Amino acid sequence: MAFPPGFLDELRARVSLSDLVGRKVALKRRSGAEYAGLCPFHNEKTPSFTVNDKKGFFHCFGCGEHGDAVGFVMKTEGLSFPESVEKLAREVGLPVPRATPAERERAERASTLQEVVEQAARWFQKQLRLPAGRHGLDYLRGRGLGDETIDDFRLGFAPDSRDGLLAALKREGATVDKLVEAGLVIQPPTDPGERGREPYDRFRGRVMFTINDRRGRAIAFGGRVMGQGEPKYLNSPETPLFHKGANLYCLDRAREAATRDRPVIVAEGYMDVIALHGAGFTGAVAPLGTALTEGQLGELWKLADEPYLCFDGDNAGRRAAQRAADRALPLLRPGKSLRFVSLPAGEDPDSLIRGRGPDAIRRVLELARPLAEVLWDMETDGKSANTPERRASIQSALRAKANQIADPSVKSLYRSEFDERFNKAFGRRPFSAGGRWQGPRRSFRGMGLEPPAPFAPGTAARMAGTDLDSSRLERALLGALIERPALLHIVVEELHRLAIASPELHRLEQALSQFANEAPSIDPAAEEAMGGEPLEEKLLAEHLQRHGLDQAAEMARVKARELFRGPETGAWVDDWRRIAGHLVKRKAAAAHLQEAERAFATEGTEERWQDLVAARRHHQEVAASETG
Repeated sequence: MAFPPGFLDELRARVSLSDLVGRKVALKRRSGAEYAGLCPFHNEKTPSFTVNDKKGFFHCFGCGEHGDAVGFVMKTEGLSFPESVEKLAREVGLPVPRATPAERERAERASTLQEVVEQAARWFQKQLRLPAGRHGLDYLRGRGLGDETIDDFRLGFAPDSRDGLLAALKREGATVDKLVEAGLVIQPPTDPGERGREPYDRFRGRVMFTINDRRGRAIAFGGRVMGQGEPKYLNSPETPLFHKGANLYCLDRAREAATRDRPVIVAEGYMDVIALHGAGFTGAVAPLGTALTEGQLGELWKLADEPYLCFDGDNAGRRAAQRAADRALPLLRPGKSLRFVSLPAGEDPDSLIRGRGPDAIRRVLELARPLAEVLWDMETDGKSANTPERRASIQSALRAKANQIADPSVKSLYRSEFDERFNKAFGRRPFSAGGRWQGPRRSFRGMGLEPPAPFAPGTAARMAGTDLDSSRLERALLGALIERPALLHIVVEELHRLAIASPELHRLEQALSQFANEAPSIDPAAEEAMGGEPLEEKLLAEHLQRHGLDQAAEMARVKARELFRGPETGAWVDDWRRIAGHLVKRKAAAAHLQEAERAFATEGTEERWQDLVAARRHHQEVAASETG
């Protein structure tokens, strides 16, 4: 009985090989996904039998027995291949497909289509090395790809010809119907009674990227146009072989990399993936012209518990990350989540590697943020929280996010996480269980007044919103000085006005001030001798590293890149002073309100009441000037 390859792949992915073998062999974990025990196929006293869950196979170094889950059942239980498959499928609840004549016909048709796509891949590769493909080859080499990489990834070129591929594959025996079914040729529709229009190549004048299935077989293509044509990238359509939402570019390579515990990284484009592989990150993949789908998330979680999403550092990249976060929520389950990588503004993995080398990718991976933190930022960044109604809106949005999670245990923990963050950011109001304000009351009764909750002692700092975003703004302001050392020398005298309370950020502020006051002047000739490398930036990085602040500095730079834009230092100076000014005003207003609260709580006189009302009004005006 023939089983579809996709079914067997799914079966092997669902079966835990260590659990299966562990029913018959006492296994001990060695490291990661590898186990060892006494071989069940020959007598031995020292364990030489190993099981690897990620690679999905067992091997005995003593007798040489080797196989997967199906093979283990066959060898230990004496079952045939179909019987072993059906036994395992029942255990994991996977329906066994029955090979009907129609299914056998579909399998044969898919095999023929795969052969046609393989022929097309070879033809595209050949064209790249011919005069017709010169522009494509120049483009790839201009992106830093060598011949070995070009051949390894089977990159090619589709000449700007109406029927170049069509004619070539027809000569090799392919029919027009098969070429159309494989998504390589377009057959224009015709109205009844009209003469049929001639078919033509789908891909023309494009660099071609071969897309493989999970087993490494060519099934589709992506093409990048040369010049200004649209669309910039064109992918194969849905075919019996190719389903965009169920596959990923370089998934076959990433599966192998995941068995060696390499990080699984999702980038946006083909060139990003190739650049990441070239830099040693062979677990890199990319979606195929669509936003990340449920099927693709399922494939990723088969490879890694927390794959990294590494989208471009622009608005489109941030929107893609937000869509992925929302798409993942209903699918979360214990141990399965996502981590989000923040790239510098205007950068993608390819440009970052070419500009700063593989270490830059390692650094941003180390700073990757968990999904819960990204969701929190999505619902709080840039939103005013200076009234109960606005805070309630934020809280409602966070709870709505948590409620999208299907798994009850993960949903419950997300609710707790968001509630804890919310209470830390905004603080619980000092009410009694009955909802009444808890604080000094004697003086108010004599005045016939009931102190309203917003004026409760200690409320000022929480209402100022400083717990939520002041530290974020402080981090961004310091990061801007690290990103642009020239800016540091301009505003160094204004640094102390920030009155930073966070111990970590205060240490960073002090180190920056010290560098600005003690750093030697930079000789332009020295920078030129170093090939134009920004020497001051290098010296500042070394200075912060000596103080143990390199990680804090990188986190600050990430925040700065989210807030500051533009290539001109002058614009950064204006933005820095504007943000710093708002922050200083906000802290002063909060301090004034806090002092008025303290005085009112202590004395409770009409005069202190009026001072408190004035302080409250001033605080609201400052907040309105930031959001208005």
